[in-house]
Amino acid sequence: MTLKLIRNDITKMKTEAIVNAANEQLKAGSGVCGAIFDKAGYRQLTEACSAIGHCDTGDAVITPGFDLCRYIIHTVGPIWHGGNNGEAELLKSCYISSLELARKFEIESISFPLISAGIYGYPRDEAIMIAFEAIQEFLQDNEMEVNLVFYDRKSFLSNSVRFDAISRYITSNYYEPLQEERQLVHYNQAFDHAIPLGGKPAKQSRKLEDLIKYKGETFSEMLLRLIDEKGYTDVETYKRANIDRKLFSKIRNKDYQPSKPTALALCIALKLNRDEARDLLATAGYALSHSNVTDIIVEYFLSNENYNIFEVNETLFYFDQPVL
Repeated sequence: MTLKLIRNDITKMKTEAIVNAANEQLKAGSGVCGAIFDKAGYRQLTEACSAIGHCDTGDAVITPGFDLCRYIIHTVGPIWHGGNNGEAELLKSCYISSLELARKFEIESISFPLISAGIYGYPRDEAIMIAFEAIQEFLQDNEMEVNLVFYDRKSFLSNSVRFDAISRYITSNYYEPLQEERQLVHYNQAFDHAIPLGGKPAKQSRKLEDLIKYKGETFSEMLLRLIDEKGYTDVETYKRANIDRKLFSKIRNKDYQPSKPTALALCIALKLNRDEARDLLATAGYALSHSNVTDIIVEYFLSNENYNIFEVNETLFYFDQPVL
C-alpha cells in the first residue's frame, strides 16, 4: 500500500503491529523500547520475550502485542561504529526482516520507529535513507500500510544542510496569500478588458451549452492517456505515487475528483514537467500556487526532475507540511 511519515508517540499508533527497537537479549530498555514494554504490559511482554530468549542484530522476532496492539515485532539495530562495519546492511535487514515477518503473519498495517538513530548513534539522515530504501523495496511487491513514526520534528533530522537549496527556493517563490489574490484579480481584470486587434471588445461567441458539450478531458482521462503515452503500467504508476490499489481503481472512473495531494503525487509518479503538471492539475480544478508551501516544494522537485515520492514527502515533513 503506502509509506507514511507520522509525527506521534509510536505507542499511540493504531496499527496491527508496532516495531520495537530491541536489544539482543530482548529485555526492556530505555526510550522507545521501555515505552513499548510499559504500554503492552511489562510482565507479560517480558515473559513472552524471555521465551524467545535472543535476537541477532539485523534480525526480527514477533510476540503478541498484549495491551498495546495485535503484534509487537522486535528487531535489533546495529550500533554505529563509523559506517565501515556493515552497519548499513544490518540496518536495512532490520526493516526487511520485520516486514517479511509481518507479511508471514498477514499483518496489514505496521508502525516503525527510526531504528538505531537513538542511543545506538546511527546518523539520522542516513538512517532515514536506509529506512526509505528498505520499505520502498518491500512495497514494490507487497501490499501493506507502513508508517515511519517520529516523536517530534526535532527527532526527524539531525542535519538540515541538504534542505538549504529548497529553503532558498521557498523563500524566493513564496507569496503571501493576499498578494497572490491581488495578482489573480489583476490578471482577471486584464483578461476581461482585453481589446482585440480590431479595436472592439471581444464578444462571447459560444453558448454555455456548447462549452459544456465540448469540455476538455477529465482528470482521469488525461491521467490514463499520460500513462499510456509514457509507456507506464497502472501498477508502477500508483506505486510511484505512494497510493494504494483501491484508491487508484476509483481514479479510473472518468468522473472521479481526486484530492489535491493525490493529484500532486500522480504528477510526481508520471515524471511530469511543470507545464504538464499544471495541465493535469487544472483538469481537477487545482493549480500550483506560490502562496502554498507544499505546492512550491512539489514544483521544486518537478523543476529538478527528481521524482522520488519518498524524498518529496521527507522534504514536506521537514518543512512541517502535510505529506502526499
